[in-house]
Amino acid sequence: MVKGPGLYSDIGKRARDLLYKDYQGDHKFTVTTYTANGVAITSSGIKKGELFLADVNTQLKNKNITTDVKVDTNSKVFTTITVDEPAPGLKTIISFVVPDQRSGKVELQYLHEYAGISTGIGLTANPIVNFSGVAGNDKLALGADLSFDTATGNFTKYNAGFSFTNSDLIAALTLNDKGDTLTASYYHSVSPLTNTAVGAELSHGFSSNENTLTIGTQHSLDPLTTVKARVNNYGKASALIQHEWRPKSLFTISGEVDTRAIEKSAKIGLAVALKP
Repeated sequence: MVKGPGLYSDIGKRARDLLYKDYQGDHKFTVTTYTANGVAITSSGIKKGELFLADVNTQLKNKNITTDVKVDTNSKVFTTITVDEPAPGLKTIISFVVPDQRSGKVELQYLHEYAGISTGIGLTANPIVNFSGVAGNDKLALGADLSFDTATGNFTKYNAGFSFTNSDLIAALTLNDKGDTLTASYYHSVSPLTNTAVGAELSHGFSSNENTLTIGTQHSLDPLTTVKARVNNYGKASALIQHEWRPKSLFTISGEVDTRAIEKSAKIGLAVALKP
């Protein structure tokens, strides 16, 4: 694997994962099984209030080609074909949704020691073209993320980001929403032995003049059990515990309370993922 700055989506990712990954207020159940010829079939169901959503995903790997086909409760068929390294550092992704005839898209990703590039184009007469690029190395990275609508001739997205990575800390600064939101994030590994880390994210909206500060931490009670907690400046406090009760099979329970309205019921989320 190429060691370099990564892709634009990697800027600030460690802090985002620490603060937001695995937290949820819904109930989710996922089961993965494998056929004799190696096809992975994953069935998922999620309950959002009174609404229940489900999907079935089939994944087939053949050498460096991975094909994913997912069918959801709305009878939509999502297909993604990934070709890993047809050339060194290159990845090709083709995706489309049936019956949406305008959903076709081709994406190319290229990772280099000093650069990471991702470009995508819709398979329509007037497509939206996406481009993101990062220059630097595994310590410093500077990048941009753009989307251009060829039908209107306008940029629908333009973001920029910077990150600094050390042995035990990662700091990132991004300008998103067409320059309207400035976000600074920080991730610090306190103890790799116990997977203990702290992180923070501060966002400022220029048009709304509002600030959002989120602080969180994680710690492994043992090699199979992890706890996480976070709180923001609006008084929302969340916590979760995740246990790997067998290899790749996870049980996660999370909760959120509004400390400024403690009389309200807490939101409880539950996720179970089973793999053989």
